[in-house]
Amino acid sequence: MASHKIVSTDQAPAAIGPYSQAIVGPGLVYTSGQVGMDARSGELVDGGVPEQTAQCLANLAAVLAAAGSSLDRVLKTTVYLTDMADFAAMNAVYERSFATVLPARATVAVVGLPKGALVEIDAVATVG
Repeated sequence: MASHKIVSTDQAPAAIGPYSQAIVGPGLVYTSGQVGMDARSGELVDGGVPEQTAQCLANLAAVLAAAGSSLDRVLKTTVYLTDMADFAAMNAVYERSFATVLPARATVAVVGLPKGALVEIDAVATVG
């Protein structure tokens, strides 16, 4: 795996399973999903979908920065929601984080997420 670099930062929650926060390959960084967990406490942030979405995006920004990228270099995201009724609340926060370039996106409903989270977001971005 000489062409791959594992990304790890204490500015985002540590992996809670056998995976990396992100992997950098030639020209791209692939992040693992981020939930609305505070990196220091290891707990989900208080509030609902808006607060968890904001924390997901802050965690993604930290992982991307550690990889040498940023939110404005994101090409695609996948958003996982435990309830599609929360789409508008998630979308309002999400849109503010991608004000200049809107990445391609898929949003899917899931039965459950780690730690009982309401939303999870992963991303693919350019790097280098």
